Amino acid sequence: MDKPAGRREWLGLTVLVLPTLLVAMDMTSLFLALPQLSADLGASATEQLWITDSYGFVVAGFVITMGTLGDRIGRRRLLFLGGGAFAVTSVVAAFSTSPAMLIAARGALGIAGATLMPSTLALITNMFRDERQRGKAISIWATCQFAGGAAGPVLAGFLLQHFAWGSVFLVAVPAMGVLLVAGPLLLPEFRAPASGRLDFAGVGLSLAAVLLIVFGLKQLTTGELAVPVGALVAGTALGIVFVRRQLTTSSPLLDLRLFRNRPFTAVLVALVVAGVAMAGVGLLVTQYLQSVLGYSPLASALLFAPMGLGVAAGTMTAPSLTRRMTPATAITGGLVLSAAGGVFLAFTDGLPLTMVGIAVLTLGTGPLFALGIGLVLGSVPPERAGSAASMADTGNYLGGSLGLALIGLTATAVYHAAFPAGTTLAVDVTRVEVAEQARQAFTTAVNVTGVIAAALFAGLALLVSSMSRTTAEEPAMAG
Repeated sequence: MDKPAGRREWLGLTVLVLPTLLVAMDMTSLFLALPQLSADLGASATEQLWITDSYGFVVAGFVITMGTLGDRIGRRRLLFLGGGAFAVTSVVAAFSTSPAMLIAARGALGIAGATLMPSTLALITNMFRDERQRGKAISIWATCQFAGGAAGPVLAGFLLQHFAWGSVFLVAVPAMGVLLVAGPLLLPEFRAPASGRLDFAGVGLSLAAVLLIVFGLKQLTTGELAVPVGALVAGTALGIVFVRRQLTTSSPLLDLRLFRNRPFTAVLVALVVAGVAMAGVGLLVTQYLQSVLGYSPLASALLFAPMGLGVAAGTMTAPSLTRRMTPATAITGGLVLSAAGGVFLAFTDGLPLTMVGIAVLTLGTGPLFALGIGLVLGSVPPERAGSAASMADTGNYLGGSLGLALIGLTATAVYHAAFPAGTTLAVDVTRVEVAEQARQAFTTAVNVTGVIAAALFAGLALLVSSMSRTTAEEPAMAG
């Protein structure tokens, strides 16, 4: 039986959640600061797009490489390197004097951020060998991740009322200082034995494939097809080459044989599809709060907080569910609850049902993120934990990008079908009658998004349930 974790491991966990919080906050806090920094730096519309997207692009592209690199050079070493780089680059971003400088700093922050998420998850796997303790630790990690995403805009709103826009970036510096000072005392080092050389060709292929696919998905929302379709085709082609190389090389960047494990595959698929649903709902609801219900950006951020807090509450309560049911059953039940949240959104026509819908939808995803990630990490040997963690992170990023693109396009089509007068999603109309028509059209788009989310979560519930039944029956059949 694995030795239970002690006081040092739990103190180490408090250090590990700091970079988790920061990466999540950095993904969301910039939205409120964008108007102020754009005016200060004179950023064009295209430059504003790259300022917001460059961080997420680079994190998505590098997370596979960084997860496997940590397995090879040491997870704690990579975490400290990334933490130090994150702090230094945050200062550069805070004092940027031009849009190009800020875009470059955001890209560098993305490289540093890509080292943090898989390193923290892999170290949790090493520190907490007892399955029940590991589940609780991952739940705390996931709670901090989603709470950070919810708190990012709120904290940014507070800072922007009292300080310059650079303060949004400087928050990371003291937190990373705590990581670098306390980490050597509390965190163990781990590297995979006989890990072999890093597959640099695989690194290039994975980076190019992921970046092209994420870029293509995001560009779909512009309405132009040639560039995004070309990027998606090229990214998919490179992805196929990457997969073939991983199956033949002696030191693969990713061990694709892990996909033979049915629960592993089911959870990764669920993470991607849940990311699609949540990103699509988040996109439509935040616009609905501002464009239709008329709330300010800060008020909308506060009203939208239940989305992140709902996931946080779900992840915290997930470990207690395993005392009465299997993890697969808890995940399935949570996904059914998320489908019910989508149904609420399908009938919303104002703030109350919208708030209830996003709270219920996200609460149900808690078991998936807490227990599902635990199943992914628990299904691989310790020396592959970084690689498995990077797969989970990449799935999340791809799901989010796919959700923003596909559900965003679907909602736009529904809006224009319901209100074909040429009015944009900003609902900037003057006559009361036309404004009411636009409001109803946008509400219909939110309703359709709720239907899509409900269908996706219901389908995932069936997938996880069937996978778990098949896995449970296999030993008996083999006998």
